[in-house]
Amino acid sequence: MTHYDLVIRGGTVATASDCFRADVAVTDGRIVAIGENLGPAAREISAEGRLVLPGGVDSHCHIEEPQVGEVRNAETFASATSSAAAGGTTTVISFSQQVKGSGITEALRDYHEKATRALIDYSFHLVVTDPTDAVLEELVPLIEEGHRSLKIFMTYTNVVLDDEQTLRVLALARKTGALVTVHAENHAAIMYLTRALEKAGLTAPKYHAWAKPMPVEREACHRIIMLSELLDVPIQIFHVSGAEAAEEIRRAQNRGLKVFGETCPQYLMLTAADLDRPDFEGAKFLCSPAPRTTADQEALWDYIRTGTIGVVSSDHAPNRFDDLHGKKVGGVDAPFSAIPNGVPGLATRLPILFSEGVVKGRIDLNTFVALTAANPAKLFGLHPRKGTIAVGADADIAIWDPERKVTIRNDMLHHGVDYTVYEGVEVTGWPVMTLSRGEVVYDDGAVVGKPGHGRFLARGPYDAIKPRGRHVTPFDPVTGEVETA
Repeated sequence: MTHYDLVIRGGTVATASDCFRADVAVTDGRIVAIGENLGPAAREISAEGRLVLPGGVDSHCHIEEPQVGEVRNAETFASATSSAAAGGTTTVISFSQQVKGSGITEALRDYHEKATRALIDYSFHLVVTDPTDAVLEELVPLIEEGHRSLKIFMTYTNVVLDDEQTLRVLALARKTGALVTVHAENHAAIMYLTRALEKAGLTAPKYHAWAKPMPVEREACHRIIMLSELLDVPIQIFHVSGAEAAEEIRRAQNRGLKVFGETCPQYLMLTAADLDRPDFEGAKFLCSPAPRTTADQEALWDYIRTGTIGVVSSDHAPNRFDDLHGKKVGGVDAPFSAIPNGVPGLATRLPILFSEGVVKGRIDLNTFVALTAANPAKLFGLHPRKGTIAVGADADIAIWDPERKVTIRNDMLHHGVDYTVYEGVEVTGWPVMTLSRGEVVYDDGAVVGKPGHGRFLARGPYDAIKPRGRHVTPFDPVTGEVETA
């Protein structure tokens, strides 16, 4: 007589706090028992000599977004979530974007329809580009439906918000219980530097880093922290690229502010020198913020170890390289300002961080789980359903061979992009099996999950993003109330 649907036997289970040898039992897609010598199951998987980790939660992915001009997103939800599963990730949070001048609900409904092809579970950030009164009113029921995070940009001509617009979004987030995520770079400074570089004839991909030096990121981090402090609104700053931006976040956290930091593997692996490659190859590495220096990489590891940066996401941006609808949309002589931003990374996020972090002794295994699963699940209202191995949690599990050496090749990543910035990089440690709610979706090189298995994850109110209840003056500008002594 079987007791369970599935038992994963004999592996080393790791969470954000503990490591222990145990069996993990699953019934109806959820973990129902953790212990030694668990009873029989309809299916058993041996994890001897393996790590049994929570499936990764990638909280920053650009998947099947609408075409912008001639630039097309290279992924479908089926291809992107296949790649995620191949890299040990079982939950993705992608972006439903408002087109400036239009509403947000219709675009969101279309995006939900696209996402029905996902192999793993998913949720959305709502990108706000035009916070009119009508759009802000439209957002209220969407947040109540479970779209509990908003994204704003402090740069890019088609989506940038000014400070007053930013304050309007922050105020709405506080009223409705949403987290605001931020792309923090100073738009006016970038545009000025870009025009100056182009006037000087300095337009190759490597000059992208000159147009976006660290001060433009540092200043924007400082400014968005100030604006969020004025209204007592928690924020997460996306893709922190180096020491000076991270230090702004550390200072805010030391003052007790709810400011959360995120970085990505590209900022731990790439430098500005990668943009300086012949034959337009540098365009492959062009992302924003720009890659920095080796000193910035080491500083980021320090900020990770101290907890200033608590999440490592992929910022998966799937633009093909050899494609007139991708990186070459403007031709191979295009100025850096006309090259689509971003690098792919859904499948490589966890192996890169495991190899560079755990194997090389920069972080321990529990910190790895926290950065890639537990912390993003908590920050975005998915924990304890996601991000941990515990009784009652969804059986989202990645079984790892911690000693397997793999040379990364693009053809093994299962995504819709024709390159990876990690081509030829050897890593130690690789997921050999990924389960989503107890169903095997990736098995030792083969994606075996079916499009449509993934479910939308609605997120209700949660404590991590509650305001502190402290204001910089006795006046609360969101409610209009004045504190009395």
